Amino acid sequence: MESRQKKPRQARGRGKRIMTTIGIIVGTIAALMLVGAALRATIYRTARERIEPYGRLVEVFDGRMHVRAMGSGGDTIVLLPGMGVALPSAEFGPLMRKLSERNTVVSVEYFGVGFSSGTTRPRSCGNYVEETRAALAAAGFKAPYVLMPHSISSVFAEYYAETHPDEVKAIISLDGTSTAYYEKMPGFVKAVLPIAKFQQAIGLTAVAASLATNRKALRAEGYSDAEIRDMIAFAGFTVNDSLIEEIAGSAEFIREAKELPYPASVPYFKIIARKTWETRNPQLKMSPEDYQRRHLERIGPQARYEILDGSHFVWLGNIDRIAAIAEEFLASTRGSSLTAK
Repeated sequence: MESRQKKPRQARGRGKRIMTTIGIIVGTIAALMLVGAALRATIYRTARERIEPYGRLVEVFDGRMHVRAMGSGGDTIVLLPGMGVALPSAEFGPLMRKLSERNTVVSVEYFGVGFSSGTTRPRSCGNYVEETRAALAAAGFKAPYVLMPHSISSVFAEYYAETHPDEVKAIISLDGTSTAYYEKMPGFVKAVLPIAKFQQAIGLTAVAASLATNRKALRAEGYSDAEIRDMIAFAGFTVNDSLIEEIAGSAEFIREAKELPYPASVPYFKIIARKTWETRNPQLKMSPEDYQRRHLERIGPQARYEILDGSHFVWLGNIDRIAAIAEEFLASTRGSSLTAK
């Protein structure tokens, strides 16, 4: 009889210990979230707001866009950022300095990105292109441009060439998204996007950027201490309505560009990261190599490519080679020969 009474008491004791442990874990998480949110709202926000734009803020439609320029003469190379890059004008810094030794180099930050303001304009290929054209014109630059887009911006660059071929001298894509493959984005992806806003609001991205950034490695790549500091400061403020709309619409951007033929008059060079070339994407129904080859076939016989060691941020470790590719490729557009794969 006594042993039977002990069992319920023991079970209740274990239950209390489990509930206490769960309560401690939940309380700790809640406290960390509050601390993170407080840090983001005070220290991190203050650090971000103290940073002055590197270039010019120009009036474009219903907002202002940030344009950073280096160098003079040569071709006007326009760097366009990949999706979710917190501060492109700093991210492209070392590459800009190298390319500006022989050319005029400009980085454009889209609405909702870096120092640029937000916008009420819908996110579409057409609007990204028109906003980029307007920002460059307002900053005093004249077409034709050599577009050097990263990732999703390659889609916008193709659309630019398709709709305004006389304004695009050439495209040099930095591990760009293919416009040969379109598949509608699953609904659940759009549904979970607001989670990123919550993670940002509790300071998770800000704290992670501060702790995870390898400052020594970035200095070795040619970044200044100010650029490193500023990229970290902006990392906790990347997610906004414009970015969420961009992510949600990314598949449709591909469809928009894919529906138009790429102009044979615009030379195209694709720099592909080896990790992208070799790593299979479970969301694609083809090999990574086939994914890239189909894209080059869509562009046409004028498409060239080279595979460089590294990750999606392919300029890291490859700045000198990218500059050499640009020089050789642009020389070929002026009638010289080009040796490429």
